[in-house]
Amino acid sequence: MSASLPIHAVLPDLLAALRHAPGAVLIAPPGAGKTTAVAPALLGEPWCTGQVIVTSPRRVAARAAAERMAELLGEQPGETIGYATRMDTRQSALTRVLVVTEAILVNRLLEDPELTGVSAILFDEAHERHLDGDLGLALALESQAVLCEDLRLVVMSATIDGARFAGLLGENAPVIESAGKAFPLEIRWLGSAPQKRIEDAMTDAIVAAWRGSDGDVLAFLPGVGEIERTRERLAERLRDAAVLPLHGQVEPAGQRAAIRRDPHGRRRVVLATSIAETSLTLDGVSVVVDSGLARRAEFDKAAGTTHLVTGRASQAAAAQRAGRAARQGPGVAYRLWEEAAHPGRPPFDPPEMLTADLAPLVLALAQWGAGDPAALPWLDPPPPAALAAARGRLAALGALDADGRITGRGRKLAALPLDPAHAAMILAGAERGAAVEAARIALLLQERGLGGRGEDLGARLQRWSADRSPRAEASRRLAAGWARKAQDLVSAGRREEAPAAVHLLAGLPDNLARRRDGSGEHWLSAGGRGYLLDPASPLARAEWLAIGDAQGAAKGARITAALALETAEVERWLGERIEKRSVLNWTGDRVEARLERRIGAITLAAGPDPAPDAGAVVDLLVEKALDNLSNIVPRDLVARARFAGVGALDEAALRAAADLWLRPLLGGRRDLDLPRGKVVDSLLGLLDWNARSALDRLAPREFVSPAGTAHPIDYAADDAPSVEVRVQALFGLDSQPMIGSTPLLLKLTSPAGRPIQSTRDLPGFWRGSWAEVKKDMKGRYPKHRWPDAPWTEKPSLKTKNTFQRSEG
Repeated sequence: MSASLPIHAVLPDLLAALRHAPGAVLIAPPGAGKTTAVAPALLGEPWCTGQVIVTSPRRVAARAAAERMAELLGEQPGETIGYATRMDTRQSALTRVLVVTEAILVNRLLEDPELTGVSAILFDEAHERHLDGDLGLALALESQAVLCEDLRLVVMSATIDGARFAGLLGENAPVIESAGKAFPLEIRWLGSAPQKRIEDAMTDAIVAAWRGSDGDVLAFLPGVGEIERTRERLAERLRDAAVLPLHGQVEPAGQRAAIRRDPHGRRRVVLATSIAETSLTLDGVSVVVDSGLARRAEFDKAAGTTHLVTGRASQAAAAQRAGRAARQGPGVAYRLWEEAAHPGRPPFDPPEMLTADLAPLVLALAQWGAGDPAALPWLDPPPPAALAAARGRLAALGALDADGRITGRGRKLAALPLDPAHAAMILAGAERGAAVEAARIALLLQERGLGGRGEDLGARLQRWSADRSPRAEASRRLAAGWARKAQDLVSAGRREEAPAAVHLLAGLPDNLARRRDGSGEHWLSAGGRGYLLDPASPLARAEWLAIGDAQGAAKGARITAALALETAEVERWLGERIEKRSVLNWTGDRVEARLERRIGAITLAAGPDPAPDAGAVVDLLVEKALDNLSNIVPRDLVARARFAGVGALDEAALRAAADLWLRPLLGGRRDLDLPRGKVVDSLLGLLDWNARSALDRLAPREFVSPAGTAHPIDYAADDAPSVEVRVQALFGLDSQPMIGSTPLLLKLTSPAGRPIQSTRDLPGFWRGSWAEVKKDMKGRYPKHRWPDAPWTEKPSLKTKNTFQRSEG
């Protein structure tokens, strides 16, 4: 192996450190050779008697690293150097260095926490902070501390906070830094062109870079769609160039072609996603064209699905991309944004721990036996809210019990090398004797591009089944392997011709959706979420869908993958999920009871409920009564109690005692139109003898006039206490009536009941303004008595003649 790589200058330091310490951090710039040089160098160390595992964040990079190491040894992959990815494996009994994806390391740790036969694990490109990478490191550290003290752990990257990782590895973990190849790199800022589609702007930039420099061109675009559209445009404008895509959907042979020089000596343009940011050295590339965009997976908590979000690439990602141009010599990087805008980009991509679905992590930790996830060694601990949501989803799949412990079904799900939702699909399919079909559906949801494009997963499944390409064949073998493993986990099930959608819904139960309009554009899911579908889609005429994936905002995510269902199929295969329940609605003045058949938030049928739960009806009535208590409780009674200082009838007390006075009034009712008398009696029933006596004594309900007439006293108005009374009823009274120590406001009226005057000083009124009142009233009501000294007169409401006859 060549000793010309910069990493060889620090390898002695790393080897010496690992002889005495269980861990180390290696920081090495792109091109230093860490990915291919470190693992083989460990094989000669006395402590390294077993296998060295190297993790890689991506399948393409894992395979490329293993092939390069094997080539340097003059071997084929699968001999001393091997690799294991989900869809491609090359290893044997001779393999000493095994390059694996991070997910495969996690599965191996869960199956064998003692890591039998493993001497070291190298975590390459640790700065990418994938969920499986963080989880694998946490589990490896715990295994090292408890089960395999001789295990060496090395964290490697070009752009990480070495001190943070060293603190995680242990107090004595050294941080070793390597120089990189110091080839000149020129950055050219092309500026943004918001009016252009990204593929048009990138095509123009690539053509300019092609004509302005020598060497192969590596262009970074956010996704497969943009790559294909750019590829179509370049086919017309760069006819002599070999234009090659590089992304996860490209078959291994195509990926190798993108990584290596053209065998016919042609200049190449490699159109790549962020898959080419790290780990890979693309031979012959000296020019990079960077769109400045990245597409990342983010978990939508509302939908329970992961979708792709396009945003600005971070400063660290841009540095990694530009560095691809200067790996083998001087290079130039073109950036489609302004230099002044560069500092405004996020410094780093966020760790997946903060954005991803944590259900796989929670299930893995439950399988591991970690009662408290926070106790594990994390660089960034999982957010508590995301952990709680993940536990809820796993409980719905039957994977966790009420205490958060893994169940028997959870162990079966964990035994499958997939996330819990997709594992549940395959396990349910195996229980119905349809494991292969279910596995293929699960794989279609993970591998974009299989079976072509379009929302109809059924059509994609048919096209994939007929596809004889190497990628299609490999993916079918992978699905078959999952199916066999699932079948081994369950007792042989009778073959049931269940629709493929039923298997999908076993993993995503909330994603059953029903059409809400005639066009098929709007859908409502069992989980209560709204979805959108292109009305031109072949699925738009379906009544039901099982949604496998959706992209976009939480309030209107667009369906991108689904399977159709008929109503009869829903009734037959999802019958155990259909529940009958009585639903009570408040119409504004009464309770309406309806009997509904539902699947989650979807109503299948509804009609009047002739016999709703009486207690539930009363509960709703009590709730609505308390929402507007002033409409239920007589205002005058409450005001009397407040004036008398009787606290048992204030609002807070009445709310607290609603079960005592309000609930008995509502039995058998559907409305709140309660008889006043019954309400008053019920409220007074709350008062003991002392409180009732105080109420009557300190705030009497009525004022009895000298004429013997009774008049209700108003305690609620701003001028309370007050009473309205005809002035003739007060004749003969020469003192002011009192309520306790408060003068009673007398609102005096004419014989017709019209206001005359109000007073809290009746003697003063008689001797003062009465003369003017009398003069006015005599003219209006001549049949009634209007004496000069009313305080000396006998009270009576009779007319003057009638009074005189009764007195005569």
